[in-house]
Amino acid sequence: MKHKRCSKNIFKKVKTKSVSEILLDFLVEKKVKKVFVLTGGAIAFAVDSFSNRKDISYICVQHEQAGAMMADAYSRVGNGFAATMSTSGPGATNLITGIACSYFDSIPNIHITGQVNLQEQRGVMPGTSNSRQIGFQETDIVSIAKPITKKAIQLRKAEDIYSVLEDLYTCAQSGRKGPVLLDLPMCLQRQGIVLRKNIKRKKNTRIKIANISKIFKIIKNAKRPVILSGGGVRYSNAVNEFNNLIKIFNIPVVSSWSGVDTIDSKNKLYYGHVGVYGSRAANFIIQNSDCVLSLGSRLDTRITGGKPETFIRKAKLIMVDIDKGELSKRRGLKPYLEVNEDCKSFIKRITKKIIKENFSFSKHNSWIDYCSSVRKKYPTISKKFNEDKSFVNPYIFVEELSKLLNKNDIIIPDDGGHLTWFMQAFKTKLGQRVFSAFGNSPMGYSFPASIGASIAKNKKRVICIDGDGSFQINMQELQTVVNEKLPIKIFILNNGGYGIIKQFQNLYLNKRYNASGIGVSAPSYKKIAKAYDIKYLSVKNDKFSSKIIKKALTYKGACLVEVFIHPNQKIIPKLAFGSPIEDLAPKLKRKEFLEQMLIKPINSDNNLIEAN
Repeated sequence: MKHKRCSKNIFKKVKTKSVSEILLDFLVEKKVKKVFVLTGGAIAFAVDSFSNRKDISYICVQHEQAGAMMADAYSRVGNGFAATMSTSGPGATNLITGIACSYFDSIPNIHITGQVNLQEQRGVMPGTSNSRQIGFQETDIVSIAKPITKKAIQLRKAEDIYSVLEDLYTCAQSGRKGPVLLDLPMCLQRQGIVLRKNIKRKKNTRIKIANISKIFKIIKNAKRPVILSGGGVRYSNAVNEFNNLIKIFNIPVVSSWSGVDTIDSKNKLYYGHVGVYGSRAANFIIQNSDCVLSLGSRLDTRITGGKPETFIRKAKLIMVDIDKGELSKRRGLKPYLEVNEDCKSFIKRITKKIIKENFSFSKHNSWIDYCSSVRKKYPTISKKFNEDKSFVNPYIFVEELSKLLNKNDIIIPDDGGHLTWFMQAFKTKLGQRVFSAFGNSPMGYSFPASIGASIAKNKKRVICIDGDGSFQINMQELQTVVNEKLPIKIFILNNGGYGIIKQFQNLYLNKRYNASGIGVSAPSYKKIAKAYDIKYLSVKNDKFSSKIIKKALTYKGACLVEVFIHPNQKIIPKLAFGSPIEDLAPKLKRKEFLEQMLIKPINSDNNLIEAN
């Protein structure tokens, strides 16, 4: 009896890789070159997969929160995606503040957390569902992270790794972008599976686009139109298209903080940023408008003021946003048209329509003249700022810094008083990146973010603007700067406490500086810099600001510059609670204020204001 011959391939070795190796292959495919890691037992197998790899490597961070913030900035200025790895329990929960920064600012990245073995998890073994914890450092990070991620899941089967990763990536990058989290049990990290190819990718959901002719007609018929540039212009990679639109349309432009680096401050059509800490000129302009085209701004209360119903109350609001949730929220806002569309797509369509109609707004010169006149009348820097010779004035310092920076520099301010001084005084050059975690706005963001940005740009110079309070949150990352030899320039604006809170306490708490000045202190930053072998410089008055800034910027390595600010330095101007944003404090004399108003002015009680 003849036997059938065996196939030649029957004993051919099947190619396999571990889940951890497949994970790194995936990150490489998505152009992630560096992963921000703080290792631990529950993530050790995944971290070990970096061994002998030349296409991807890790950066050791000193704290997981800082690592998540580094990833946030890495994604912003790099290829649009980033990753962290941390262990289970405290390692995973330490990521939360950084993840929230990415979630609120629409920054895509993936956070990979180690987890205890499946059989050690609560609820797996009979009778353990009501236990708080079974495995060592077991924590349900998926449930914790869900409210601040687009998706958070735990891998339950090794063979699902391909579909899970592709699903997470698609989710992070589609619609309004944001972070995702993958919880990876130890037992699956090292498990081998058969390699797969040609993963079926999910297509992004198409959004129904608005009638561009209708939108164009509204703007064309307006007498006092304004374009508001928000973060969506930057996040949709539409900066070039946006500036082309401005050039063709010839309409006045203002910005949110997130949109401040979408246009050059010297552009004749740019009049500053609006809002609670906005410029007086920009606030007058947007409030007196009759049509506002809002591009990618969620119009939060930092822009509208505490009473949104007073914001652009006589204007038709055309609100363009990728997120339906931002369009549907009301809070007193009444959009005339809601456009659920990616900013880049919309800008291209409206530009095409303008060119087709051969339209320019130049015929309404009286509106342009008004905008130019208020900009000239209300500059950010006042002559009064030079009066105190014993301290550095932050407005003068920031303006001088902006003059000395290059067009391709990355500048990252932190949170609090120094953020507002910076945003009010800094003059952006087109090509620069200027950002912070504006949505979550935690103390301690700018320094680790500066590290992430520098690494994303091959150890490029990055300018970190920090405060004496906020720098302490993540100053341990000076060791990361030393390890990676990063030329980061750290400017610490030291006002001896939490200045923005002090100003609030001045207004509402009878100058009781509890926990803002009383009980608050900072170390010697000179000694801190010495401990890490980092160059230290200081500035104590405006006379030497330019000299010290130049010295810091030209120094080859990392440099820490301490800038001494008056402990009671105010933020000027700012909005008093309840007032409409055109009426910033310190308030103008009523006659002067009324001269700038083209619509009927109201006070904090929504009553008409009369001259007195």
